Amino acid sequence: MIELKNVTFRYSGQKTDTLSDCSLTVQDGECVLLCGKSGCGKTTVTRLLNGMIPEFYDGDVKGTVTVGDIDPTDVPMYEISKRVGTVFQNPRTQFYTVNTTSEIAFGCENHGFPPEIIRKRVDDAAEKLNLSPLLDRNIFNLSGGEKQKIAFAGIYVVDPDIYILDEPSSNLDYFAIRELRGVLLFLKSIGKTIVIAEHRVWYLEGIADRAVYMENGRIMQDYTLQELHKMTLNWHMLTGIRPVEPALLPLQCHPPAASDEQMELSHFSLSYGKHNVLNIPQAVFPAGQIFAVIGKNGAGKSTFVSALCGLLKHQRGKLMLGGKAYGRSARIAMSYIVMQEVNHQLFTDSVAEEVLLGAQDECGGKELAGILEQLDISALRDRHPMTLSGGQKQRVAIASALFCKKKILIFDEPTSGMDFTHMMQTAELLRSLRSKDRYIFVITHDYELILSACDAVVRIGDGQIAEQYPLNENNLQRLRDFYAGRGTD
Repeated sequence: MIELKNVTFRYSGQKTDTLSDCSLTVQDGECVLLCGKSGCGKTTVTRLLNGMIPEFYDGDVKGTVTVGDIDPTDVPMYEISKRVGTVFQNPRTQFYTVNTTSEIAFGCENHGFPPEIIRKRVDDAAEKLNLSPLLDRNIFNLSGGEKQKIAFAGIYVVDPDIYILDEPSSNLDYFAIRELRGVLLFLKSIGKTIVIAEHRVWYLEGIADRAVYMENGRIMQDYTLQELHKMTLNWHMLTGIRPVEPALLPLQCHPPAASDEQMELSHFSLSYGKHNVLNIPQAVFPAGQIFAVIGKNGAGKSTFVSALCGLLKHQRGKLMLGGKAYGRSARIAMSYIVMQEVNHQLFTDSVAEEVLLGAQDECGGKELAGILEQLDISALRDRHPMTLSGGQKQRVAIASALFCKKKILIFDEPTSGMDFTHMMQTAELLRSLRSKDRYIFVITHDYELILSACDAVVRIGDGQIAEQYPLNENNLQRLRDFYAGRGTD
């Protein structure tokens, strides 16, 4: 059993409590969803349960934390790992080797299990978690969903009673999320206790026994998923909890900026040796619209937008804007990308400095304050970006994009790790960026974002444009079919 009793926690160097008088009980074999807006305290709860507080995050803990028969804030990490296994938002942060089989075996080796037991447990994990095709592979060649499977297997072989998951779906496409659901159903069927900090809810139906809603570091209320089904969109906006049935969200049509300018691609391609990774004979994208770039992991979405921006040296073909051809160096100068791995583009010591870093012109204090307010990060302006939650970091990167005033804007999973409230705010901001001479492409697996922000869909498959269509009621079923697994690449 897991129990938090009147727990208050403040990170070292912070002026306010992150958790305040939290009490929570999780029974053996129960699956509990921790939900609420970014920064509400979900991740901090998981760090208390798996011993990362105080092992990696210093701070002042008041109250009692009990996991099984131990206090994880007061025992060595190797003791906790026998009882608690954690899958992080980005599994790469927990890998120690580059070979998948070695990574799965690593936990058992660390605990000194005999070689024959390790081999037996690795084989069992491969069978139970359908991992045989992933054995003896280079981890760096795996998709996000495949990496997450390896992370689960590395925990499964140690056989802890408790699994802690922090935003496990945030970097996955819908196909990988359905596979994640299968893993969770298996773990629940063998009696494991599961605690999930998560914004997405739909894939946990029939798995999560209850949802614990947190707000400003406090545990406010418990809900069943059946109760969440009945909530209004306004309620979801207030709480940040995503709808249980995202497919039921209405398509929000907003007339794009009228423009006669367009981007034209001709014989646009890229090869590595004899392997052709991008092949677009002809394509046209009108300015003033937001294009959702969709496709399965590995379909070529990132290659496509990187080529648009001039980032790939061996790209061939022509790109024209308003009838004028632009080479790679010119496109680099007029483009800005908000990366999915947002940590790779955070460089300064404060949020305010980070937002201003890419600005082309002198920007006034009012303009900065307005952007920070729009993205709900005003209170964070003096914080170091690396101390923020994943969703908060994403909003800082988006704020930087607003200041850069470039002609081609690329957003790679801009709502990864975002709650419903901030996803809708981001959708509104993306729409506000549309102008008659700007081109906006959004790589996303976020169905709700597409419905809320995008004007058209570009589906990439095998390095080609498999489909391109305006997003309207007549075409909505095509989008639904793709996310239901009925679309083909």
